[in-house]
Amino acid sequence: MKRTALAALFFVLAAFTMPGLASAQSSKTSPLTVPIVGSGSGGTFSGTFQLQRFANNQGQLVASGILSGVVTSASGATSSVLRTVTLPAAVGTATCDILHLDLGPLNLDLLGLRVDLSRIVLDITAESGAGNLLGNLLCGVANLLNDPGGLARLLNSILAAL
Repeated sequence: MKRTALAALFFVLAAFTMPGLASAQSSKTSPLTVPIVGSGSGGTFSGTFQLQRFANNQGQLVASGILSGVVTSASGATSSVLRTVTLPAAVGTATCDILHLDLGPLNLDLLGLRVDLSRIVLDITAESGAGNLLGNLLCGVANLLNDPGGLARLLNSILAAL
């Protein structure tokens, strides 16, 4: 499965600028810690995001973890940040295998007319992403049976193994 879901996983700066996404602290440790550095008109942020788990939130895959670091305002004042945040987790531009057809050599004798056909390999792959209408449609159809809950369980199993 080409879904790592760690690609384009965090919009941590969005969580930093939208405090409504934050909730209570957690003392859980994480096997995956990502350094986060960013700046905006109000100052800068430097810290880490510790991934705790993945979940299905109303049909959308989300990542929960602890955001910790230091905010430095434009005037130089600093303050510490330690919050549990839940962020949308996105699977980046992906490809979907639509068809793989592998035909060996074919030799036909049709009443004295001989037809020889060499090996044929046909691979059709759809690429999803912005502006790829047909690729998005075919990837959507190919993934109809996939659900965010199942993906969240798989990703949590991977996190537990780390």
